[in-house]
Amino acid sequence: MINYEFLKAIIFDGFFAAIASVGFAVISNPPRKAIFISALLAAIGHGLRYFLLHHTSLDIASASFIAAFSIGMLSMFFARLIHCPAEVFSFPSLLPMIPGMFAYKTILGLVKFVLCKDDTAYVDIIVSIFKNGLTATFIMFALVVGVAVPMFIFHKQAFSVTRMLKLVKKRKS
Repeated sequence: MINYEFLKAIIFDGFFAAIASVGFAVISNPPRKAIFISALLAAIGHGLRYFLLHHTSLDIASASFIAAFSIGMLSMFFARLIHCPAEVFSFPSLLPMIPGMFAYKTILGLVKFVLCKDDTAYVDIIVSIFKNGLTATFIMFALVVGVAVPMFIFHKQAFSVTRMLKLVKKRKS
């Protein structure tokens, strides 16, 4: 059963992911509709990952894969709806889910390893480096595969949207 506090935490998590997604989306200068949709997809994806991490027994890589897959599926739907490539929505929506803390801890572990003078601490540092580094790698892999699978499944739709955009640009010029 989901209580009020847990629902509030999911909404806050999605809200802050949406803000980050807007920042990432604005960089590439997309249409205004695309910015809103990117924020919506980031909120849905990040909120879903938060729910899966805290309400099920899934690990972070599996939850990230499911969230990325849902972002990919929804981006294909919205791409067809507003005639814009799906990548315009999906990539800014995924960026808030990049595992920065795991990557940071990996680099911090590498620095500690180089500066360490105590022979007994090497094993703990090496375990930390591999644990954080592999976790970051698996999360990134899950995000990439999760968002790419819908684009491979609906290849004709993704291709037809891109072809349609090229035709529209030719007509304008």
